[in-house]
Amino acid sequence: MKRTTNVKVVTVGIFIATFMSAIEGTIVTTAMPTIVGSLQGIEIMNWVFSIYLLTSAMITPIYGKLADKIGRKPIFFIGILLFVLGSTLCGFSNEMLTLIIARGIQGLGAGAIMPVSLTIIADLYDIDKRAKVLGLTSAAWGIASVFGPLAGGLIVDTVGWHWIFFINVPIGLGLIGLLQYFFIEEKRDYQAKKMDVLGSLFLMLTLLSLLLGFQLLGDEGLSISVVGLFIFSLVALFLFVQTEKRADDPVIDLNLFSNQTFASVNIVAALISGFLMSLDVYIPMWMQGVLEKSAGLGGLVLAPLSIVWMYGSFLSGRLLLKYSAKRIIVLGLFIILIGGGSLLFLPQASPFWLFFVIMGILGVGYGLAVTTTTVEAQASVSQTEIGVATSFNTLSRTIGQTIMVSVFGIILNISNGRQLAQAGIEDTTLMNRLINPHTALQIEQTLRNELRTILFNSLHWIYLAGLLLIIIALLFSVLFGKQSKRVKLNKQ
Repeated sequence: MKRTTNVKVVTVGIFIATFMSAIEGTIVTTAMPTIVGSLQGIEIMNWVFSIYLLTSAMITPIYGKLADKIGRKPIFFIGILLFVLGSTLCGFSNEMLTLIIARGIQGLGAGAIMPVSLTIIADLYDIDKRAKVLGLTSAAWGIASVFGPLAGGLIVDTVGWHWIFFINVPIGLGLIGLLQYFFIEEKRDYQAKKMDVLGSLFLMLTLLSLLLGFQLLGDEGLSISVVGLFIFSLVALFLFVQTEKRADDPVIDLNLFSNQTFASVNIVAALISGFLMSLDVYIPMWMQGVLEKSAGLGGLVLAPLSIVWMYGSFLSGRLLLKYSAKRIIVLGLFIILIGGGSLLFLPQASPFWLFFVIMGILGVGYGLAVTTTTVEAQASVSQTEIGVATSFNTLSRTIGQTIMVSVFGIILNISNGRQLAQAGIEDTTLMNRLINPHTALQIEQTLRNELRTILFNSLHWIYLAGLLLIIIALLFSVLFGKQSKRVKLNKQ
């Protein structure tokens, strides 16, 4: 008897793979002080995080094309194997530079796990069920955000920081065995077209120089190296476009961008992902620096965002059976606008519990908007282009996050610098001490209160910029034409 895919087991495998890649960010953050103490190299420690993001982002669209060209299963396995290899090398690292290189390899693997996971979900589930499954995938990220810091602390305190990486090895290899047996992928009609190697190279150079430029922009401001990277990214982009026009089998079909729905949902995804960074990065800072809460409580306040996000995803699945994707995305954006707007108008002495309510509201909006943009990006293209469409949607969100985390950092530094100068405070390191609960109480009470007000005002500028992103996303959502034919057919 011909074997078929066990959908439930494969779905569980996808959740485990998603959780494995998601928890890596939060668990490393917790272990980083110990790692720095062991390996030294504090001056380059940020690259442990940055290189993972850069390598993951630049390779994502290549994996999407390969998943369409030769199949989901082999590309997924390649991603997991690279992730396991990178994790192994991270665990054996004996200096910071070695760890950074290993994290880059780990990122190359992670660049396949997320987009190919979403592509497999698109293959296994119809539109009406897909949003619910994506909601569970979102839950994996939510659980990772809560469980990661706890697991990281426990592992570091017991068996040592190396095991936050080694633990991925049995999980990854077990996943490969599980999916090898239970995931039966139909053989594809292979078309003997040359792989667009030159286009892939120019695309990776474009993304690498763009994201690296914004990374350095946040670190050192508008320097010669930053300008040079931006110019290089524009040149690489021009060469990429020219190459794709002539390629027999382009890595990204430029005709996709003439698809109004596809272009619009990806712009919306990038914008709301950019705003998400203002929550992930600066809400904990608000809790610790302004409300003087502990680091644990500062991170815990984000939990409702992740948990309720899952409910919003389930809700989007039900709404897609009755309403157009455009209407659901606009609804999600309005909810995000309400939640983000409330942050802008909160007084400095706002109660701690109120942030849990606001994060819950934002979770509903993000569950609706992000899930629907992902489903609609997949539904707006043909079956043969789902891998490329999904990977580009993932890439759009990554680009939005990378750009805006740098922009928000610049806004914070400019606002803090201006207010500190006006207050006659010359010691700029005081703000770093303020947001660290272990050093904040060392600052004299009157000065600490003044610094809290300065930080509070600066955070409001960040959320004003964030709200502008949501308003722009609302404007782009109006560009939606008719919803995709595939959604319509599922509703008939």
